[in-house]
Amino acid sequence: MSQSMESSQGTQEKLESVLKSIRDFGDNPSAFLAVNEGNEYFQGSGEGVITYRRAGRYFIQFGGAFADESRQRTLLDEFQAYARAQRRRIVGIQLQQTDVGLFADAGFTVNQVGSSYSVHLPEFTLRGSKFVKLRNKISRAKRSGVEVREVPYEGEIRERVESIDRDWLRSKGKHVKEIEFLVGQIGGPVQEHRRLFVALVEDKPVAYISYSPAFGSRPGWLHDLSRRLPDVMPGVMEAINAAAIERFVEEGAEWLHFGFTPFTGLDPECEVPGHSPLTGKFMRLLAEKGGSVYPAATQLAYKEKWAPHLVLPEYLAFQGGASFGAIWQILRVTKSI
Repeated sequence: MSQSMESSQGTQEKLESVLKSIRDFGDNPSAFLAVNEGNEYFQGSGEGVITYRRAGRYFIQFGGAFADESRQRTLLDEFQAYARAQRRRIVGIQLQQTDVGLFADAGFTVNQVGSSYSVHLPEFTLRGSKFVKLRNKISRAKRSGVEVREVPYEGEIRERVESIDRDWLRSKGKHVKEIEFLVGQIGGPVQEHRRLFVALVEDKPVAYISYSPAFGSRPGWLHDLSRRLPDVMPGVMEAINAAAIERFVEEGAEWLHFGFTPFTGLDPECEVPGHSPLTGKFMRLLAEKGGSVYPAATQLAYKEKWAPHLVLPEYLAFQGGASFGAIWQILRVTKSI
């Protein structure tokens, strides 16, 4: 029998079950976001899980069906039956190329919505002319007294990180909300799986980056969540990430994923048969004019500084045909509007 369970009401054991499905079956570098607080989980008649949130008359599904390939269609069909019983439609976000066939065959309309960016750590180096500006920024930050450490999220560090978050959000303006769902979190019941690197000036944390584990065919770490004090010196975030990369390389990690950025890397050749041309046009419009909706250009500029080795398209899938109402609900549930 199908079962839905809310993460806010779930136990640590349930979250670990979700993590097991992601670890065993997920090939999405952002899959760890499935255990964000506030998500709900659908488990059908066997192994595997689907992560989603409710928005209006939609279930906003994150990622694909985290299940063995032989069971993914069954799990998706069961989820569709559950959605019908709830009088809701499904819209999937952050689907991978490997998910496209599954959703298209199940009757969904699939469009590219953006891209994800990854660095292959064994190949990575900051040497060479293309990284001159990046090296200079990092050097200036270090000369300004910046020290980077990996620290546990507890005690005084936790209090300081929470203070950085408040100051960061306040600097964005009183009407700006903190984006959710498709970005990482810090704290909560799965914090032990994340890693936290902070920049300190005179032993006082001024910025941080949180990294989450990435599984599947490109295992490593996901550059998950970053914040800094509004008046912090340039180069601090780059210094943190460079230090983290150095640590990950020492440990033999394969990939550092910078994650998904919507409305970037859009390419007509990445669209699939049966896609919505109107939705594609709307995505390109958001890519050109949508800075007030989502800071895609700023995110992309930061990711491209690291010369990613891999850029992969990510997709949006509509049950029952493309709908601007569904896109609106995605923007709502992520607090992009």
